[in-house]
Amino acid sequence: MTPGNNGASTPEDDDPFGYLYADGQANGAQPPSGGYGYPNSVNRVRAVGTRQYGQQPQNTQTAPYGQVPQQGSYSQPNAHYAAPETLPGGAQTAQHATSAGGGGRGGRGPNTKGLLIGAIAVVAAVVIGIGVAMLGGDKDKDDASDKVGTSPTQSEESKPSPSASKAGAAKQDLPKTDAKALRLSPGMTTASEFKGAKADGGVYVTGFNQVGAKVTWTVDGIEKAGSYRLNVHYGVPGTDADATLVVNGKANTRPLDMSNFGNSPKGDWEQGWKSTWAIVNLAKGTNTIELACNEGNKCDAVLDQFSLAPPKG
Repeated sequence: MTPGNNGASTPEDDDPFGYLYADGQANGAQPPSGGYGYPNSVNRVRAVGTRQYGQQPQNTQTAPYGQVPQQGSYSQPNAHYAAPETLPGGAQTAQHATSAGGGGRGGRGPNTKGLLIGAIAVVAAVVIGIGVAMLGGDKDKDDASDKVGTSPTQSEESKPSPSASKAGAAKQDLPKTDAKALRLSPGMTTASEFKGAKADGGVYVTGFNQVGAKVTWTVDGIEKAGSYRLNVHYGVPGTDADATLVVNGKANTRPLDMSNFGNSPKGDWEQGWKSTWAIVNLAKGTNTIELACNEGNKCDAVLDQFSLAPPKG
């Protein structure tokens, strides 16, 4: 064979563009009119309009080289081919493998037991972690309480707080007296005829209903100068009374009111026991408190008890 002429044309040597080259034209190549350009080339070109669409595709059976194969239906089996799964020892199909693996009906399901065990293990780990954290918190609280316990409290301090001092002053027992301890002016005396007096033995002071009558209480032990409340327990026969209050020699501008509070019946001394009060300014130490019947006072009353108390807020 020489260059450009390699013998008879074969399918692998066919050049559809041979007519474009000089050597192809020298060998008789022509533009394609149903073939590839070389003589005796295999013509498998189908004329336009001869293919029918919408029909079952045809299977081209293998034919000897150079001959047109016969057309047959794909539905006809090929005698030279057999599926691997039909051969003895052949591989299983995907459907068979799936069925054997338990994915189909009747096969084994997912491993739910293993999943349940894993979930229980996770929950147990969380519970243990919470328990450890709680134990640690309790320990911290115990340590904190121990530290607090070691520090001195307010009650252990040697110096009392200001609030404690005020409370002590408020709870101070202030002086009080009754008819037996009062110093009486001439013409006055004690009696116990009318029931209801609070003094020991039901004793009260009588003879106060006269100008110039006076009872004096000497108050000792006042720890702090200031204002105090003077309480007086007295009795009236269903009528109003009043008297002049003198503290340390100085008379108050307003008389001590001894009215018939509650309107007890007139002439009934036993139901006429009342209480009244007035604010007095006392000095530290000893003070004198006098209750006198002066001109302009209505003094028809008997006197039972005197007492001091802190002034109300």
